[in-house]
Amino acid sequence: MLNKGLRDEEKIRIDNVLKTLRTLIFVPYPLNDSDKTALENQLKEFALNLETLIDYSNEDLIKLLMRLHFDWEQLEQFGDFLIEFSKTENYNFESKALAVYQYIQTESKVFSFGINAKIASLKNK
Repeated sequence: MLNKGLRDEEKIRIDNVLKTLRTLIFVPYPLNDSDKTALENQLKEFALNLETLIDYSNEDLIKLLMRLHFDWEQLEQFGDFLIEFSKTENYNFESKALAVYQYIQTESKVFSFGINAKIASLKNK
C-alpha cells in the first residue's frame, strides 16, 4: 500500500496520463502516425501498448489497472477512453470498457447512475 504522499503523486500522474490520452483521441478524424506514437507513449505509462491492450483479457486488464493503483474515477475515465478510441480508430474495446464499468459498479460498493447508464448503453449495442 502506498503512503498518502506517494498515493497523491501516483493519482496526479495517472490523472495526467488519462487527460493526455483523452485529448489525443478527442478528434473527429482518424489518428495520424504521430498521434498514434503519442498515444503509444502515453499507454507505456500504464505498461501497455496497442498490441497488449488488444491481447489482454478483460480480467487481466482490470488486474493491471488495479495494480497501478487506479481509483474508481480513473477506472471510469480509462473506460471512457476505450469507448472514444473505439469510435476514432478501427478497434473494438467496448467489451473491455464494459468489463471496467461492471467492475466499478460491483467493487466500489456504491451505485452510480452514470456508470449504470454506460453499462446499459454498451449492452444495447
